[in-house]
Amino acid sequence: MADRYGRIILKMSGEALGGPARSGIDGAAVSALAESLGGARASGVQIGVVVGGGNMLRGRSDRWEGMERTTVDQMGMLATCINVLALREALHAIDIPATVFSAIDVRSVLDPYSTAAANAALERGDVVLFAGGTGNPFFSTDSAAALRSCELKADALLKGTRVDGVYDEDPERSSTATRFESIRYQDVIEKDLKVMDLTAFALCRENGIPVIVFKLEGDNLARVLRGEEVGTTVKETI
Repeated sequence: MADRYGRIILKMSGEALGGPARSGIDGAAVSALAESLGGARASGVQIGVVVGGGNMLRGRSDRWEGMERTTVDQMGMLATCINVLALREALHAIDIPATVFSAIDVRSVLDPYSTAAANAALERGDVVLFAGGTGNPFFSTDSAAALRSCELKADALLKGTRVDGVYDEDPERSSTATRFESIRYQDVIEKDLKVMDLTAFALCRENGIPVIVFKLEGDNLARVLRGEEVGTTVKETI
């Protein structure tokens, strides 16, 4: 068992499955993610993964102007279903047991989500993949990850991104951006750092679930689970 966590929820963007282009599904990128999850699972941590759909569809893109927000969000939820199927197959290819659940009803393809079924799958050691967001429009996959963290009593919510933590400015645009090693929920809100949406933050704060933001590459996931200081930890007090 890892020193620090018994159960975590990992939120990864759909773009993580898209490889260098951050679009579509890149086989090498998906395989690398599966290897990372398999290594983390080997440490004894119970792992749930909420996958976004940004590699297929960006919900706030100008290209969807004129379409109903509800319809665009439903398209995004369906995109996450495609992503978890790809990730499940990559996990099975390396003999890692994986179970998938969807918050939207596509039961001919994915099992419907229930807390009891997801908890049982985690306890038997499966990597559990969650699709469909919360099952409702107007809620992001960040909110879905926070909700699953609360429902399944995770020790932490890990957000894997393409940057190595939370900064005072966008590090992809500013060479003087400074990274926080740890920061309070309230400071993130007051500084408008846009790490996650406010609904997700409120759920984690109210339920005492720390959020760790880190760069999803190499062995960083395993390092976080070993308790190493990787990325930025968001919590009530620092």
